[in-house]
Amino acid sequence: MPAKADPCSQPSLMHPDEAITRLLDQVTSLDDSEVVQLSHSLGRVLAEDLASSIDLPPFNNSAMDGYAFRFEDLANNESLTLIGQSFAGHPFEGEPKTNTCIRIMTGAPVPNGYDTVQMQEKVQAKESKIYIEAPKEKGANLRYQGEEVKVGGKVLLCGTQIGAAEMGVLATIGISQLRVTRQVKVAFFSTGDELRPVGSELAPGQIYDSNRYTIQGLLSRANIEWIDLGVIEDDPEAIRQAFRNAASCADMVLTSGGVSVGDADYTKQILDEEGEITFWKLAIKPGKPFAFGHLGKAVFCGLPGNPVSSMVTFYKLVWPLLQKMQGLPQTKPLTLKAKLKGDLRKFPGRVEYQRGILSYNAQGEAEVTMTGGQGSGMLTSMSLANCFVILAQEQGNTPDGSLVTVEPFNTVLC
Repeated sequence: MPAKADPCSQPSLMHPDEAITRLLDQVTSLDDSEVVQLSHSLGRVLAEDLASSIDLPPFNNSAMDGYAFRFEDLANNESLTLIGQSFAGHPFEGEPKTNTCIRIMTGAPVPNGYDTVQMQEKVQAKESKIYIEAPKEKGANLRYQGEEVKVGGKVLLCGTQIGAAEMGVLATIGISQLRVTRQVKVAFFSTGDELRPVGSELAPGQIYDSNRYTIQGLLSRANIEWIDLGVIEDDPEAIRQAFRNAASCADMVLTSGGVSVGDADYTKQILDEEGEITFWKLAIKPGKPFAFGHLGKAVFCGLPGNPVSSMVTFYKLVWPLLQKMQGLPQTKPLTLKAKLKGDLRKFPGRVEYQRGILSYNAQGEAEVTMTGGQGSGMLTSMSLANCFVILAQEQGNTPDGSLVTVEPFNTVLC
């Protein structure tokens, strides 16, 4: 018997991959840039290529704690005479001579005239006489000036996102300020008379507004400057003014809820009047309703109201847009195959992003366990998970032990 179709599926639903392609075609990278201090550059995107004004390393130096000497001296001598030392920040100031060596520490300058370093574990010292086990080759344990980067060489390219390693690289070549793309500004708010701020008392039929905090967290992890406009009541004029305020101060306006047709959903009506908005029905679960367009100069994205649907559609649709707006390249998410532990229910008709816990068994095999209930209102399913289990559009029920596609959460979701 063929698997039953998803009761919420429709032949006209757009595949999420097609939706991503269409969305990316309609946004451009920001042109604005600003100069920031290196200490405040984490997560920012370079707006220009950066070249080094110095060689890296800036001088020949030792890769080991040991002794520096001339390689050719080992051929004719049982021992070398110790004539000094070179420590990091305190180089040897004497004149290297034939049949001599110096004590040297890791990173310390190797004087011109010496060309090899032997680690201290392979050296015997008797007063000023140093006995060295022959290195394999000339230049052993020596880092040459400019072997990593030469003066004028590019170290980071425009469009690079600054991480901890990049900050270290820039500090190494002495850069204290850098030009970066201006942060994308996203204004967001929630709509609904049933929503109450956290910390207040709930009346019958009311719920706490969780989506704004989820969106705030997602935007912060994505290195976005966010503007929280709060909860807007279900009143046409209040919603209209909120959209105008948001569009006047942000590059993107983001909402959750109100993008489906309902008796009290004025969002769609106001968007039609205030902007150029297209309402999409996507073959994605959780999710399906999604809105995209423009409010003045701002991009608009309308997420579903259910908490998990909001997070999934942000991850699949909004995050790629924000990457492009920041000037970052599009990258395909990492996926892998894992053995499913337990049966999994699914109707054909939509691509599903179920929430799972990826782990490895004693044999080193990837396994995935579901987080329990997968309802679009069960936000704990996201909190417990570390990955999505991606089920293809026409896939049906999947039995225990099957190999399934798993996508580990990226840094935005972790």
